[in-house]
Amino acid sequence: MADAQITLAYSRKTGVVAIATGEQCKSAEGALNDAGFRRGEAGVYRVAHADEAAARGALAHLAQRAEARGIQVKASSRRFIGDAAQDIARCLPGQWDTQVEIYSHPVWQEDLVPYLWDSGELARVVRTHRIPYAATLTDPVAGTTLLLIEHPGHQLGYLVGAFAPEPFGEGFDDPYAPRSVTLPPFPGRAAQVITQRYLPAYDRAVHERRIAHVAEALDLIQSEWDSWKQLRIATQPGGALGAEPPLFTTAAGGFLDNAWREFLTVLDHAPALLDQCRPATSAWPQDAEVLDQLAAALLTAQQVREDLSSGVPLARAEHHAQTGPAIETWLAHSRRFLRQARAASPRPRPTAVLPQPPRRLPPGQARHR
Repeated sequence: MADAQITLAYSRKTGVVAIATGEQCKSAEGALNDAGFRRGEAGVYRVAHADEAAARGALAHLAQRAEARGIQVKASSRRFIGDAAQDIARCLPGQWDTQVEIYSHPVWQEDLVPYLWDSGELARVVRTHRIPYAATLTDPVAGTTLLLIEHPGHQLGYLVGAFAPEPFGEGFDDPYAPRSVTLPPFPGRAAQVITQRYLPAYDRAVHERRIAHVAEALDLIQSEWDSWKQLRIATQPGGALGAEPPLFTTAAGGFLDNAWREFLTVLDHAPALLDQCRPATSAWPQDAEVLDQLAAALLTAQQVREDLSSGVPLARAEHHAQTGPAIETWLAHSRRFLRQARAASPRPRPTAVLPQPPRRLPPGQARHR
């Protein structure tokens, strides 16, 4: 394969578009500029001439420039990836924003790998095939960003997967990651596959990974808490409670500092999980009061975090006095919370509905307008 390639495609908005790729992509970009193409959004080049004859001349000029520089030029048999993404987005419920992604240099494609949250074919293809361009579809309300690529080895069809949600950080090799799915080339059908198959699996994976994060954070805090209690017993004769020695006071402060850092993970993920819990319909309806206490404790802790983020001065002792009870509440009721969260299911999203074809009239019956 040439070190520089130019892929031509057709966009219904701008006509012929070109994408420069390869390790020598700068050379391909130079050929496009020389031929009268102009760089547009996301690094996609388009013919600067509106006149059809001038556009054909630009393409002929490009072919000459590319041949002289050893640049491979190919015409895609598919429509422009940006158009495909927009058409699918229009069929999805809600508001989805689309963006073309160009990975001109192979290294840019490698940068995708850590952030893809996928246990299926998409992650494998991105690691093993050259993917010079893609498109993202983002639901800003839900915080979901999908990655759409052309399915390699298939004349038609696409692969769609997702990036890890922002609170999760990197998603590579995550056991909770959902599996990407193959989409048909028809926008309405593709949207149905996304809403009926992919997004439910994605939302369940988000739910389960949130549970894992909260459970791990609470386990770490509980372990520190147990060590703290053991230290307190060890510093008091017979385990009796008396004046706290300096050793205990120092350890208590250190525990609360460490616990707060871990509890930030609970603040990130527990609110969404609490919102999914339905104790009245679970096997433990009596947990409803406990969940209310946990929600109140989160509000207290969240206010402390917001104060700290906005620069409100807060003495260490005051910080401990406000966050300590909230953390203690979560430790006391973690088992009840986790059983409710594991029994809960994410709320289903709206699904795409294909438009119905016009009703066929019986033969000989006239249409009245």
